Amino acid sequence: MRRAASVLVVAALLLAGCSDPPKSKLDRSGAVPRGASYVALGDSYAAGPRLGPSSGAVGCEQTQGNYPHRLAERLGLDLTDVTCGGATTADLAGSQTPPNGEPVPPQLDALGADTDLVTIGIGGNDGKVFAELMTTCVGKAVEDRAGAPCTAEGAPFRVKAERHLAKLPGRMADVLAAIAERAPKARIVVVGYPAAFPESGTCALLPLARGDYPFARDYISRVNDALAAAADQAGATYVDVWAATDGHDICATDPWIAGLIPAQPALEYHPYAQEQTVVTDLLVAELA
Repeated sequence: MRRAASVLVVAALLLAGCSDPPKSKLDRSGAVPRGASYVALGDSYAAGPRLGPSSGAVGCEQTQGNYPHRLAERLGLDLTDVTCGGATTADLAGSQTPPNGEPVPPQLDALGADTDLVTIGIGGNDGKVFAELMTTCVGKAVEDRAGAPCTAEGAPFRVKAERHLAKLPGRMADVLAAIAERAPKARIVVVGYPAAFPESGTCALLPLARGDYPFARDYISRVNDALAAAADQAGATYVDVWAATDGHDICATDPWIAGLIPAQPALEYHPYAQEQTVVTDLLVAELA
């Protein structure tokens, strides 16, 4: 009897080993059907400032020309867009007060048990690093055009940026867990940032000091690395916008990101319509 029981246990273990491993609750690889409930979360690179008629809360700079609206139109989705310029990972669970606007509810409040799809583009604003790069660092460049006044080893801005980069993977992991808890059946797509800064060279439309250019490009690349790692850990989908936009930075011959003086409708240092079209195409390819 004891030997027979042992044989049964071994057989059960072998059968268990042959079965497929359980999939993550966030593993959604199928197409998103028309009419699906879609919630868009994120900051200004998702909100699409000045790319069309306003579609969000006052001060959020959200427009109908952003990729959430384009994606919803192309796939026939029921969109709830709560993207807001200046948003950080902390603003997803807490109220945000955009410039010249009233407090807006936490973005995560838009999620529910019936949410089918969530896109999220966030992280670059944590610690106001990107804002300081394009304001404080631009100001310091006036006094030291050839140096690296903002990003030299030990410079306060660089120390701050490194600190927030180190915290970002954990913050994004918490964000994705919170999304999964509030929208348990939703497919979650993390949208990366474009290659806004050139691989080499400088230009008047991006008035940083020459030595600060490399760190600016590296900063966005490392933010994307953190987003991709968090998405992979959570079983969410990561969409690589960097690879699709590299070579169309602010200083490029054919820029998809506006510089200090936009050449077409866009907020300075933010995407043109072409970049949002590219992001939409990437999402359609992933979801259709």
